[in-house]
Amino acid sequence: MRLVLLGPPGAGKGTQGDLLADRLGIPKISTGDLFRANIAAETPLGLEAKQYMDAGNLVPSDVTNRMVESRIAEPDAAKGFILDGFPRTVDQAEALEKMLDEHEQPLNAVVSLEVPEDLVVERMLARGREDDTEDVIRNRMRVYRAETEPLLVHYDGLIVTVDGVGEVESVNNRIVAALGH
Repeated sequence: MRLVLLGPPGAGKGTQGDLLADRLGIPKISTGDLFRANIAAETPLGLEAKQYMDAGNLVPSDVTNRMVESRIAEPDAAKGFILDGFPRTVDQAEALEKMLDEHEQPLNAVVSLEVPEDLVVERMLARGREDDTEDVIRNRMRVYRAETEPLLVHYDGLIVTVDGVGEVESVNNRIVAALGH
């Protein structure tokens, strides 16, 4: 099973990805985790990413794409994986398709967690992170709508829409049911 998790910041992608990974016996691949692991191991890609991050810039798609490609080529991802935080843009989605085509392993589904914006803001404020002010969160939502929502059109036919509101286990059960597992 090869899945992409989509949804706005604070929709619960990380939590649901962890639960699904355990349930399906496949790794969850988060770009944040990939960046941290590559930086900690001082890989060439990690050092390249760190230069951008240290300057307060976004890591370019090319660097992110190469990290993801390297990670999905690892043995534990041979039976499948769950991508969390990637792809974020149509360009990244096209790069992912090329990677998967080379291995003849297309995506099985793209799970879109639907959560109303006001609830996302409430959830993220409740996390209590210093940089999570309402203005910052609403800006992240605007960026999500501009850059990531177009993936819903790009992945038409693969999209499985799931209500992301409710108890964690209930949402997870809805995802599993929607995937037919």
